[in-house]
Amino acid sequence: MWPDNETERDFLNFSGVAETVAEIIYQARGRPISIGVSGAWGIGKSSMIKLTRSALANRPKKDGEREFVFVEFNAWLYQGYDDARAALMDVIATRLVQEAEARETAVDKAKGLLKRVNWLRAAKLAAGSALALSLGLPPVGLAGEIWGLGQRALAGDVDEKLVGEAQAKAGEVASAASGLLNPRTETSPPKEIQALRDTFEETLDELGITLVVLIDDLDRCLPETTISTLEAIRLFLFLRNTAFVIAADNDMIKHAVRRHFQGVEDDLLVTNYFDKLIQVPIRVPPLGTQEVRAYMMLLFVENSSLEDDVKETIRAGVCAQLRQTWQGKRVDRAFVQTLHDDFPDELIGQFDTADRLAPLMTTASGIIGNPRLIKRFLNALAIRMTISNAQGVGVDEAVLAKLLLFERLGNPKAYAELIGAVSASESGKPALLAEWEERANAGETLTLPAPWDGDFVHEWLTLPPRLAEQDLRGALYVSREHAPLITPEDRLSSEAADLLAALLQHPEMAAGLKDRLTRVPRAEITVVMDRLLERARQEQEWGVPPILEACLVVAEADPPQGLRLAAFLRERPAAQIQPNIVPKIGDEPWAAGVMDSWNDADVSKPVKTAIRRQRQNGNVAVQ
Repeated sequence: MWPDNETERDFLNFSGVAETVAEIIYQARGRPISIGVSGAWGIGKSSMIKLTRSALANRPKKDGEREFVFVEFNAWLYQGYDDARAALMDVIATRLVQEAEARETAVDKAKGLLKRVNWLRAAKLAAGSALALSLGLPPVGLAGEIWGLGQRALAGDVDEKLVGEAQAKAGEVASAASGLLNPRTETSPPKEIQALRDTFEETLDELGITLVVLIDDLDRCLPETTISTLEAIRLFLFLRNTAFVIAADNDMIKHAVRRHFQGVEDDLLVTNYFDKLIQVPIRVPPLGTQEVRAYMMLLFVENSSLEDDVKETIRAGVCAQLRQTWQGKRVDRAFVQTLHDDFPDELIGQFDTADRLAPLMTTASGIIGNPRLIKRFLNALAIRMTISNAQGVGVDEAVLAKLLLFERLGNPKAYAELIGAVSASESGKPALLAEWEERANAGETLTLPAPWDGDFVHEWLTLPPRLAEQDLRGALYVSREHAPLITPEDRLSSEAADLLAALLQHPEMAAGLKDRLTRVPRAEITVVMDRLLERARQEQEWGVPPILEACLVVAEADPPQGLRLAAFLRERPAAQIQPNIVPKIGDEPWAAGVMDSWNDADVSKPVKTAIRRQRQNGNVAVQ
């Protein structure tokens, strides 16, 4: 398995682009610069950010040159839990305080900057509550909670509980005020903003550093969070000794800006807003067949039993060859085998798989060379091979890969017909493919009936091995999570089988099936949950994937299934847990134990913050 996160190890020959970004920042020599690293979701922007930081950090420092200090900010982690604008300012100011204390210089300046950030945060809180009251709406935050207690008192609902709550909230307000407010005279937001910018520049001057702010995952955020973060960036932009590197899909950012200026038809306004923030746009290059093949081979090498130094030698050799592909050089199995003398037979077979799949992975509309989607495809393949080995089902990896590719990218109706053909055959061989594979491999033009028509099917038919000659029952057995083989042993009625197929194909629409699920017998709904959990094991990030929605609906229809789902979630690796799953499951009766296990595990700080806030809201009881 391969983790679905960014890396500082270059598998895609992105180092050249990262070095270019680093050189732009270096050549600015203290002049403010903002660089946008753009590309589609999963294309490698986060890895590009990591490689850029590494390129700058490893650059030899000459006498008299300023040192680079880095701040990394992920707005997506704060979404729903903190104001992104305030959070970014706070992260920057806190990092400068830490740097000043470590260097034992500019400490007062850095702490003054942090106080000004806190003043603006407090001013925003007060302004927000005042605006809410002026509109006849309840205020938010601590002010809102105090307001709510006051309303209860005015209604005559006074008891010991109310008095206790009021005393507690009064203490919180006092604590918040002492931490946020720094009393000043004759000040205002405009003056504080200018003072903040001045203090920021002075702090950097006194520290003798260039601050490089690396902002990632902005295109994962809701439009409001995106704009809030961009506004915070604007506060610090165009100040001496600063560089901002913003990784995001340009189209998603422009969508957020367009939403912000809703009602304004002029697209030029959107473009101008974006161009004022991003001085230097750089796009992550799309991957060609050579890069995709190299990437898949390096992923297989990474998961192999080879020694780490051998893996690094192979990685460096592949990246060096990629830099020469414009001269006609190739990265294929034959080349990779020249980089090491003793590859395991299993790894050579995986190189063959990469050779065969790379052209389709590059051109197929469902993947189009996207590194994250390629990695997820290979993870799904690895999971199925593991299931195959664990259950003693002999499955050829190449057969499984070809089936998985069709399952992910082909027409679902055609895939269902393939399953039907295998189920109807005593030998488990899909005879309907025989003539098509023969003619496709002979280079003949095929005109296939719906739902088999399309360029993808023609390319897929030419991939080895030929499936018409294979018994596919074992491969389909370990692939049941997408299109289940309903066998007599499952004892599923037609209704339960239909519900299972619907939940697997459209898990996000599960809520509409709840009434029907409540009428399914207990034995059958247990089988349904079995299949859903098999699918769920493929997920690499546990925020709110669609399959979770299907599992939650089944658990609501049959409460004992909730305990099974809770046990499943407790077993997920801590690194996979994301903050937004907490409010999603917070109201479930079985959630308390799951939250406790996550709190005890090494989950991220935002997850623990989300759990604490969920409990403060009274939705999850502490066991």
